[in-house]
Amino acid sequence: MKVVGITTQQEVYVGSKDRNFRINEFLIIVDPYQGDLIGEVVEARTYNKYIPLNLSGELADSSVLQSLKAIGYNVEEDTIYLAKVRLLNEALYPVQAGSDVRVPDFHEVKDFMINCSADQGLILGVIKNTDQMADNMDQEYKDLLYTFEDGKLKEQKEIPYIFNIKSMNQYPHIGIFGGSGSGKSFGLRVMLEEMMNLNIPTIVLDPHFEMDFSEVVDYLSEDKRVDYTDKFKCLQVGVDVGVRFEDLSHQDLKNLLDASSPLTDAMSNVVDILFKRKDSYNSFYNRVKMLAEAQEEGSIDRINRRIEESTTDLERQGWLKRREIYLNYDKSCPYSSVRGILWRVNRLYNEGIFNNDIRKIEEGLSQGKLMVIQGSTRILQVFSTYLLNNLYHKRREYKDAQFNKNTVEYFPPFVVVTDEAHNFAPKGYECPSKSILKEISQEGRKYGVFLMLATQRPTLLDETITAQLNTKLIFRTVRGSDIATIKEETDITEEEARRLPYLKTGDVFISESARGRTIFARIRAANTASPHTENPFDELKGRIEEEDNKFFLMIKDKLPINGDDFINVIKEIEGETGRTYTIDSFEELLNNLVEKGYIIKEKTPFFNVYKEK
Repeated sequence: MKVVGITTQQEVYVGSKDRNFRINEFLIIVDPYQGDLIGEVVEARTYNKYIPLNLSGELADSSVLQSLKAIGYNVEEDTIYLAKVRLLNEALYPVQAGSDVRVPDFHEVKDFMINCSADQGLILGVIKNTDQMADNMDQEYKDLLYTFEDGKLKEQKEIPYIFNIKSMNQYPHIGIFGGSGSGKSFGLRVMLEEMMNLNIPTIVLDPHFEMDFSEVVDYLSEDKRVDYTDKFKCLQVGVDVGVRFEDLSHQDLKNLLDASSPLTDAMSNVVDILFKRKDSYNSFYNRVKMLAEAQEEGSIDRINRRIEESTTDLERQGWLKRREIYLNYDKSCPYSSVRGILWRVNRLYNEGIFNNDIRKIEEGLSQGKLMVIQGSTRILQVFSTYLLNNLYHKRREYKDAQFNKNTVEYFPPFVVVTDEAHNFAPKGYECPSKSILKEISQEGRKYGVFLMLATQRPTLLDETITAQLNTKLIFRTVRGSDIATIKEETDITEEEARRLPYLKTGDVFISESARGRTIFARIRAANTASPHTENPFDELKGRIEEEDNKFFLMIKDKLPINGDDFINVIKEIEGETGRTYTIDSFEELLNNLVEKGYIIKEKTPFFNVYKEK
């Protein structure tokens, strides 16, 4: 292999007559004046001077090739392999043309490939096209993982990609981008498994109910399987966790109400006036409700008349209280705004937001667990606003107290993870969860709070947050606007950007600021399975077979069934199982079993008879 053509300090072309090149493989250029220079193949081509394209873009026809062979040219062996190689570090001078090129040994590229030990980082996958260097790799980096390719489990043959989690202290926050089916959620699952391996406190906002790690995959041998049962906990908003109303501040309550449905300035003012510190849900709700009911009367005279007309002492006391609230707050709280607050509070209550508290989450984080918070996207937007504000400021208070040499209860550093991140921090408009995520993205590093945000649409994610993601995992992406955003926010090259729409599922470009370059990798096989891995068409087929079997077992002991006896058989089945059929639907189900080979049908002059095979 030799350097050919015109060279620069950054890029060279390498030619070979007997070795083809692979994109993203590494080569060492032996420059006689500058020493060994490490580069990466960014483009690979082959060329044969005997088989050129003609002016129409077509290959030379077979008669030309036959003529060349007849006069002694060895057409197949005159192929030249070309590679465009970009140096990892810029050379002082243009590379010497004609320099020899060779494949590096592992120790020559170790510092570029691996920047922490396997037990202290996240083992995410393998660096593609490094198998030739992996032969003499240190033993500690071998047999760490499996990859899943072409429907088969494959042993590790390449250098592992290990993400140094400690580097997040200087280069915080991770973005995971990729279209549907690209392997994005799979990659996120692998990263969360690695977080659990290192016992890093983590909060996962899971709108798809898929980040459950209890199901261990069956494709790994028994000794390779990992049980995460004690390292994570799934909690559902409104069932297992919620917001303790008594702990809310004015701003917390406004954030919750605003996440439920946007607040106007007048509604915000109503909350400031009517909400009292340490209010319970009932005390606040009743105060707002009484004010609304008093305002519906329209005047103090009509309220006084209601007091006079009261038939019980309890009713009279209620209207006296309404009158007091009306006199205190009517002028500063418009009726429409009061009704708006009442509707929003009632909506949150009905969704279970005010059930339970966040103590389970705090305890889990203190134990180094992965806490998966599940719920619909809207519920998670509402709840995460309160949760992240609360936990982030607890961590911040602890660090500030440390700095000021005060004593405050310890609260651990933690990572916030969410899929569909553009729903929690959208570009172009405000939402409550966006403000706290924005604050963490800009200041969280100082306090040990980090983000890991996954989205199919990086263009829709807030630009301030996107700019703070120092490590980005980029899976297959098709949309031009998303590719343009990725090019702006990473050091991905033009050639790599062109490859993004064609990446295989699970292949990923990892742009890591700590390394200062982009690496092409493949995500390892996960140790756990998603609850949603079953193909929906297999599910449908299985469901139909299950229903057929159920119906067959119901009628099996009643066979043979005569066509004039359907009504009695249907009554019998209804008494045994509670299921009801019409004569037409029952006959249709019997014919379905005949068609699928469960039973046979015999025709008689008077009716059909359904029998066992």
